[in-house]
Amino acid sequence: MSNETMNADGLTPEIICRNLDTVKENINKACIRTGRDPKEVTICAVSKLKPIEDIRIAMSSGQHLFGENYVQELVSKYEILADSAEWHMIGHLQKNKVKYIIDKVSLIHSVDSVSLAAQIDKEAGKKDKIMDVLLEVNIAGEESKWGFTADETLDAVKEISSLSNIRVRGLMTSAPYTEDAETNRIHFRNLKSLFDKMKKADIPGVEADILSMGMTGDYIVAVEEGATMVRVGTGIFGERDYTK
Repeated sequence: MSNETMNADGLTPEIICRNLDTVKENINKACIRTGRDPKEVTICAVSKLKPIEDIRIAMSSGQHLFGENYVQELVSKYEILADSAEWHMIGHLQKNKVKYIIDKVSLIHSVDSVSLAAQIDKEAGKKDKIMDVLLEVNIAGEESKWGFTADETLDAVKEISSLSNIRVRGLMTSAPYTEDAETNRIHFRNLKSLFDKMKKADIPGVEADILSMGMTGDYIVAVEEGATMVRVGTGIFGERDYTK
């Protein structure tokens, strides 16, 4: 393959499309093993620090949902691609930056406090919009991670779901980084149990249909444990260069 067909990170369009196909195939196999319908699982392609051309390549292969971690980067990509792609905010979100993305994303994964939810509700109200959100749960109790504890989550769901311009769609977690995906199975299982409790609670204003868990290193295990959405970046677009 000639260098001219490679992107800035050295990946050819063929490799990106092949990577995407591999992720889909792995999800299908995980669903078959556990008696699930592969249609229950959505891929959120994490395009953080990746160029527009990579996103367009993935779109040409049928991927239209992308997750971004940084507000400024999401806004700049939205200015180019707009609604030709669907955008999710998956990174930590500061209250003073909600206004920049409220009319650009269809789902915010990372609601980690009631005060952030209140700010989202306020900004969504200005746009006459109901904003779909997930509550971020620090299911493994890591000091370095944002999110509600498992014990706090249901009370937070009840409080946040009462806000008029927010719809709680489910839960999200970022499991610990690990070389062995099996070590995260217990965390995914625990979040699925919490998700099921939330559904059974039948809280008004909650549409509990999204369980966002699993990334490149552990998404197969996450699907086996009930994820309905996985956030895969490196597994599709290759390693990121954080020096840029």
